[in-house]
Amino acid sequence: MNMLQQRYREIRRVTLIGSALDFSLGTAKIVIGWIANSQALVADGVHSLSDLLTDFMVLYAAKHSHKEADSEHPYGHGRIETLATASLGLVLVVVAFGIGYHSIQRLNDNETVVEFSVLALSIALISVLTKEWIYRYTVSAARRLRSDMLMANAWHSRSDAFSSMVVLVGIIGVALGHAYLDAIAAVIVAAMIAKIGIDLLRSSIQELIDSALEPEKVALLRQQIVAVDGVRSVHMLRTRKSAGNILVDVHIQVDPRLSVSEGHRIGDVVRQSLLSQADGITDVTIHIDPENDEIMDYCGQLPLREHVIQALKQQWTDLPSTAIENVTLHYLSGGIDVELDLPIEILPSILDAKKQADTLKQAAETLTYIREIQVRFKP
Repeated sequence: MNMLQQRYREIRRVTLIGSALDFSLGTAKIVIGWIANSQALVADGVHSLSDLLTDFMVLYAAKHSHKEADSEHPYGHGRIETLATASLGLVLVVVAFGIGYHSIQRLNDNETVVEFSVLALSIALISVLTKEWIYRYTVSAARRLRSDMLMANAWHSRSDAFSSMVVLVGIIGVALGHAYLDAIAAVIVAAMIAKIGIDLLRSSIQELIDSALEPEKVALLRQQIVAVDGVRSVHMLRTRKSAGNILVDVHIQVDPRLSVSEGHRIGDVVRQSLLSQADGITDVTIHIDPENDEIMDYCGQLPLREHVIQALKQQWTDLPSTAIENVTLHYLSGGIDVELDLPIEILPSILDAKKQADTLKQAAETLTYIREIQVRFKP
């Protein structure tokens, strides 16, 4: 079983446990509220059952967001989880508004009375303790799995605990002769729930629009990359999140004279370093640069190899055609540096090497895009 499916199974297990408790609590509160003639407890039971809707939303989103990447979704389906988190954040805001609105109504309505009942008091207390346990259990899993969606559902469970606490305060307030206490408590609770919902909604929207990680985390990633042997500098370091996963794109500068394979090897080391040591990173894209292309002259208008070789052959008519094929081109600072390896056999004597090199350099002076030419003679 891969990590993606393991994560899905854990999210599903946590959510199903919460769903079972939500159903049991909701049913119990409605039945006991009806027996004890407590309208507040009945309303709280309906609120508990409404948690099942968000539980189903989490289950649906978890199932589809953990599908493997495909041709239409090469980065996977993690944004489904992000969208679900935003929806849950919105639900929390709506729940908070509803609690606050009805509480203010009760403050202004002297005819609204919360009846005292030991049975209602007991189930309200059990509800508070149970929903708080669900919250802590879900939060623990959310942190372990880096799931904002589970975190949002955990806070939705806690909103139910707060709702039960308001009922508890109301029942105690009746016993003490202060029936208005539950309304005041509810307004405070509504403000707390709204803040959590807004925070979750804002963070999810930031993720949907590909916002970067916090500056201090990006700085740590930069330090980790530069620490790899062979990396000269880092630029265009970009990060984004997707359902608890962190995706990184980075340009690293290496010695421009390295072989392609050595530069690629350095990039592999950087990638493995980030994947193994930086928590939450699941995908790293490395671009190898011979120089900082953010500040150096642009090489995009320079001709490709085939055109350059043909131009050099036209200038170096005295050289065998096959000899000119062994050329290394370096595209740097808006120009091309040429390294030409020639067999020593084409020279009458070793003393003619410098003269031959100077002749080749002079012949190529008309090619303005060539910055310098280095000629090497090999046996």
